[in-house]
Amino acid sequence: MFRMIGNIYWLGTKELRSILTDAVLVALIVWSFSMAIYTETSAVGETVNNASIAFVDEDRSALSRRIMTSFYPPYFKRPQEIPASEMQEALEQARFMFIVAIPPEFEADILRGRQPSLQINIDATAVEQASLGAGYIQNIVLDEVARSASDVTDLELPVNLEINRAFNPNGSQKWFHAIVSLFDQVSMITIILTGAALIREREHGTIEHLLVMPLTAFEIVLAKVWANGLIILIAFFLSLSVVVEGILEVPVAGSKALLLSGTVIYLFAAAAIGIFLATIARTMAQFSLLVLMTIMPMIMLSGGMTPIESQPDMIQPITWFLPSRHYIAFSQAVVFRGAGFDIVWPEFLTVACLGTAFFTASLLLFRRSISTSK
Repeated sequence: MFRMIGNIYWLGTKELRSILTDAVLVALIVWSFSMAIYTETSAVGETVNNASIAFVDEDRSALSRRIMTSFYPPYFKRPQEIPASEMQEALEQARFMFIVAIPPEFEADILRGRQPSLQINIDATAVEQASLGAGYIQNIVLDEVARSASDVTDLELPVNLEINRAFNPNGSQKWFHAIVSLFDQVSMITIILTGAALIREREHGTIEHLLVMPLTAFEIVLAKVWANGLIILIAFFLSLSVVVEGILEVPVAGSKALLLSGTVIYLFAAAAIGIFLATIARTMAQFSLLVLMTIMPMIMLSGGMTPIESQPDMIQPITWFLPSRHYIAFSQAVVFRGAGFDIVWPEFLTVACLGTAFFTASLLLFRRSISTSK
């Protein structure tokens, strides 16, 4: 027993030295857990940002002025007023993304109980911003119109809707994307590092050296799992503390110790998947193709990009067999909602069971490949 533990330890330290002396791998890890997360989070385009807007105000009323002053940074640039004759030319020259035309008698028609129309002209070459911006403009205008009508007529609505955002009061997309990006990097780098370590042994011929030593397949595989997992765990903690919480200012509502404990279990599962793929592949090129076929579905179907319930019905049962799905669910519960172990223990158990299954499968496949090599 002690000899097996010693073999696993010394093989793991050899793996650590191999990784830390490889400048390319170190650079990949540093980039993935720092600049990759920062740039992906900062470049999120799911909200309107500094969109240029102009108004053609033919009403010249108090309501039209209030509508104009309701648009301000960071969502929109300061509105500019232009005459109707310049509207087409301004769009053609891409001076503005949005031009709102307010017709004459707009406020008067609203006070008479009519339903006048506004014209919103959109430069839709920026498709996503144009689509989102149209919704923003509609909501802002409707709010101002409703407020103006209620001030004058004392209209009492049958329902007073109050919206409270739980766990993310400002609705910041940055919070969500920073955490999901960090979790995606954990999945990707763990699988790549662990699998590449085994492929590297085979391509360099050092796997034969291990086979002639008094080592078992279990010791070889577990050594690579703990060594690569330790590096990713340290990178994960530093990235969470420095990049996510420090630079991006994303708070962690729950226990960091609980989050790290769940990450350790998931690292075991992800590393087992990497070993499994590396055992199937015979070369680094084959392994790279298998990684592409594996990591992208794992990321897309884990619930980070789209909720599980929003995915096709025939896909949802399949995602249950992905450790990443349960890890994302557990991590988001801890980070965003401050969940404790009494709430997330089913995800802990599921990831551990799936990790054990993948580790057993990879171990059996690795043993068979060793016996074939011998």
